[in-house]
Amino acid sequence: MAQQQETRSEPVDEFVDDTQDCEEREQAHRSRGTARPITVVGNPVLHRECQEVTEFGDDLATLIDDMFASQRAAEGVGLAANQIGVDLKVFVYDCPDDDGVRHVGVVCNPVLDELPAGERVLDDSNEGCLSVPTAYASLPRPDVAVVRGQDAEGKPIAVRGTGYFARCLQHETDHLYGYLYLDRLSKRERKDALKQMAEGTPRYETVPND
Repeated sequence: MAQQQETRSEPVDEFVDDTQDCEEREQAHRSRGTARPITVVGNPVLHRECQEVTEFGDDLATLIDDMFASQRAAEGVGLAANQIGVDLKVFVYDCPDDDGVRHVGVVCNPVLDELPAGERVLDDSNEGCLSVPTAYASLPRPDVAVVRGQDAEGKPIAVRGTGYFARCLQHETDHLYGYLYLDRLSKRERKDALKQMAEGTPRYETVPND
């Protein structure tokens, strides 16, 4: 958790506007990308902190395109790089907030702000994960989240989310530090979620754990 609070980029005063031209931007990424299978709980890449993004070039752009394609194929609202087996701190999202406003974007090297208690309320809605297919559990998270990092070109950015979108930002940032939402559940709740997963059938291609 301490590493998530470190700041590695210059502060930015304004939050990105990720609500404009969402369909066009998402479709452009997806049309260039190739959907990849999703890693699932137990795969080592999901259970360790990812490497910092240090090169902001064509390889990263291709990865981001593939992530958008993979996210759409799996019908997800957020996807971290390690969920397609890539050990880098980058996530993409295509997620509505509680007002139904669509947000589309990418964050590299994300760091969650520690918001004052007075600025947030815990929301205990259900949470699911593409890497824990077919399973859901109630998980309290702050209903407001601010993530700071870099965009695909390495420029400093900040993203603010509320409600469902706030949950997405926290969930994806967790992934890049080696945490699944299962790790925030009680032993009983975790066992129940894994049972749901074992009894379900993923609707998208996954990477088998050897």
